[in-house]
Amino acid sequence: MKKFLSPAAVLAFLLFVGGCAELAEMGRTLGEEAGILSAQEEEEREQLVGQSTSVVRPMTDQEEYFLGRAVAATILSRYRLYDDPRWTQYLNEVGQTVALASDRPLTYGGYHFAILDSEEINALACPGGMIFITRGMLRQVKTEDDLAAILAHEVAHVNHRDGAAAVQRSRWVQVVTLLGTQAAQQYGGAELNELVSLFQGSAQDVVKTLLVNGYSRQEESEADESALTFLHRLGYNPYALPDTLEIMAQRQEQGNTGGIFATHPGIRYRAGADMAVISQNKWTKEGNPARDQRFRQVFASLQGKK
Repeated sequence: MKKFLSPAAVLAFLLFVGGCAELAEMGRTLGEEAGILSAQEEEEREQLVGQSTSVVRPMTDQEEYFLGRAVAATILSRYRLYDDPRWTQYLNEVGQTVALASDRPLTYGGYHFAILDSEEINALACPGGMIFITRGMLRQVKTEDDLAAILAHEVAHVNHRDGAAAVQRSRWVQVVTLLGTQAAQQYGGAELNELVSLFQGSAQDVVKTLLVNGYSRQEESEADESALTFLHRLGYNPYALPDTLEIMAQRQEQGNTGGIFATHPGIRYRAGADMAVISQNKWTKEGNPARDQRFRQVFASLQGKK
């Protein structure tokens, strides 16, 4: 059965198109009212489109943001948000702290963190900075350092633009080509339908990567390495990341197959590789009693809810 984006995702698409309108400015001509282009302007338009399709320019921060909104809307059509203001506030306090210590502290729409009401063990980063963590994953963490480690890994995916990279190259070429034409300015008829289809396909490319295929082992390893750096910068215990991965590996051996276990390859291998990075950098464990107490107080509220 064919899947469609939710109304919220379609709205995000319309905002995306509006935000990209500047890409088609070359359609302004003396003969614009008559619907024609001068020879010089037509040549310039063809040059721009040719450059776009041959080089395939990277996605802008604004485009990545609106793509991420569509991806988030699709995820929220499958999962409910967990309604706990205290936990959500705490999650964002830790997440925003980690994001500020990352290599890409600012994105077009900023970083946002939310809890999915699911016992599935997983965490997801949408393009642009929307990051989800499931209630099931939160139940696995034992300290704030563990939580920061999980969020640091997802922030690293945003830093590396891994979500945006999941969009098929051929599809993005078509998007850039359409946005570089005069027809895209008018957003009507066949051109608009094609853009809607291409954008829907782009969002589904990312959703499929997040929920079904997962990232490559190299992308996961690179995200881990960046996450360890972020944790060290903040004084969090870097061992929290491999320790959490080891717990996930044990859950996998016990028969867990969904969520993170289906989309994150080589969990135990990654834990070993992370330990090697920590040893190479001679990082040590950091302790913070006040931080641990804060986590226990908030965590108690999560444990008390079903």
